[in-house]
Amino acid sequence: MDGLRRIFIREGRLRSGWRLLAYILLVILCGLALSLPLVLLFALFRLPPWTSQFVGRAASVGGVLLATWLARRFLDRRPFVGLGFQRPPGWWSEALFGVALGAGLMLAIFAVETGLGWAQVTGLAWERQGRSAGSPLLNVAGQTALAFWVFVAVAISEELFARGYLLQTLAEGLNLAWGVLISSAIFGLLHLGNPHASWISTVNIMVAGLFLASGYVVTRRLWLPMGLHLGWNFFQGTVFGFPVSGLPGFSLIRLAEIGPDLATGGAFGPEAGLTGLAATLVGMALIVAWGKWLRPHSSGVSQNGGNYPSLSC
Repeated sequence: MDGLRRIFIREGRLRSGWRLLAYILLVILCGLALSLPLVLLFALFRLPPWTSQFVGRAASVGGVLLATWLARRFLDRRPFVGLGFQRPPGWWSEALFGVALGAGLMLAIFAVETGLGWAQVTGLAWERQGRSAGSPLLNVAGQTALAFWVFVAVAISEELFARGYLLQTLAEGLNLAWGVLISSAIFGLLHLGNPHASWISTVNIMVAGLFLASGYVVTRRLWLPMGLHLGWNFFQGTVFGFPVSGLPGFSLIRLAEIGPDLATGGAFGPEAGLTGLAATLVGMALIVAWGKWLRPHSSGVSQNGGNYPSLSC
């Protein structure tokens, strides 16, 4: 019995591998529990399309939050806030830096592609609004707000799952380097089902996973990765009109990509092209540089109460 117990239990709780399996099951079950009533609701009542998108994303992020809270409470026996939601002085600057960096990198991609003739601006959102739709600017503002909420929900749920529970549980069972590598590989593989996905897009998104994970490695918190994820996606899709991991959507700028797919990523978006890969590599270098500059200039503390942790994995 002792030998069997050691397979499943370590230091009074499930081993990290079993906790990961249980967590993934919890994510699925919680997602279904929150989504199925909504499916029935929208089947019975004819609600505006934006309602389903807004509430659907709320259910998605709610499912991940609930599953993660349950896992931390009953599997890890650790506080939820310890997963990366500590708020030392200046914590908000991490989120703002992430948003600004994601936006800046996407602006650079837009500038390079339009400057080289690989992409062409063909119109603006308010030019596409018909008179029967009401105020064009009001409609554009509403769609922009909805898109922003969608990308906020995506940033919270994906970072909580990938850089939160997944990376940190793997790091506890193995080490931080393996946690970063394996969680980034899983992050890339989870996008294989997206429209127009390919092995190139999968590898590039694995690198993007390393990019996002570098924000956690530098700060040991999730504010920077979540801000980075939000800034990258929102400016990629809603502002500049690129596909976001193969998914089209509302955009302020109508963009036609006419350059080589190897460079631009084609219908999948920059994340499947050399421009996106270059941006993530530059972004990682900037995060490391920011972390090195921040440590001697900041009184911020890590979750263990010390200075910013070492940048090495």
